[in-house]
Amino acid sequence: MTTSCAPTGAGATPAERWREALERWAIPPHILDQAPESPWGHPPKLFAAGAADGGAPATPGAGPSTTAARRALGAGGTVLDVGCGGGRSSLPLADLAASITGVDTLEAMLANFAAACEGAGVAHHEVLGRWPAVAAGVPNADVVLCHHVVYDVVVILPFLEALTAHARRVVVVELADRHPATALHPLWRRFWQLERPSEPSADLFVDVVRSLGWEPSAERSSRPGRKLAGPRADYVAFVRRQLCLPAARDPEVKAALGDLAAQAPTPITTVTWAPP
Repeated sequence: MTTSCAPTGAGATPAERWREALERWAIPPHILDQAPESPWGHPPKLFAAGAADGGAPATPGAGPSTTAARRALGAGGTVLDVGCGGGRSSLPLADLAASITGVDTLEAMLANFAAACEGAGVAHHEVLGRWPAVAAGVPNADVVLCHHVVYDVVVILPFLEALTAHARRVVVVELADRHPATALHPLWRRFWQLERPSEPSADLFVDVVRSLGWEPSAERSSRPGRKLAGPRADYVAFVRRQLCLPAARDPEVKAALGDLAAQAPTPITTVTWAPP
């Protein structure tokens, strides 16, 4: 059975430990070479504001991330949502915000974001590109959000520095306590006899933020588990691509997801800090 690499040395900085932990998530070449489609990316319709599987936008005041953002925003403030997807993170602020800027790497995600903002009656602006490469062309905001993105960021320090430089009042980062792909560990064992890593974690992320000289506050909460049973063809295909399997294996993937239907709520952490 394939195992993950040895732990990083004790003398490594938090950012180095973060990078090395994420690098251990690389899919082994002998599996990746068999993939008929790219395992990367997120289908926009699965990540639109109000999509199924527990992803509806929070109501105003619900959850520590929304609460922290609303407290700092006040009436008439501006919001920057990095990795905005369809707007799940920032739309709960629409009743307070003067405007919301969304940054994402996919045009389809930004189209969903724009439509959600229009529906909420809030001014909006979209920026296509990868953070922090596009940061220079993005205006500062009172509140900067970045939800469920940082586990995709191997080189974390420039990313966080750019978030902080764009915030006038607060940065709000939400992440799962463990890498979100941890939920697929049983499927990797089932289909490939592959053990996946367990790091990095939200605790390590807090250490990374603190290493930059800021004073992060961390609050634990949870969000409902995804209901994976039933005819969810799009989600099944998404998971199957992540597992580097061909479309013919969809029935097996659907059956495996059914085994995970009673998934518990996902522990998440809200990390906030004020710009210097």
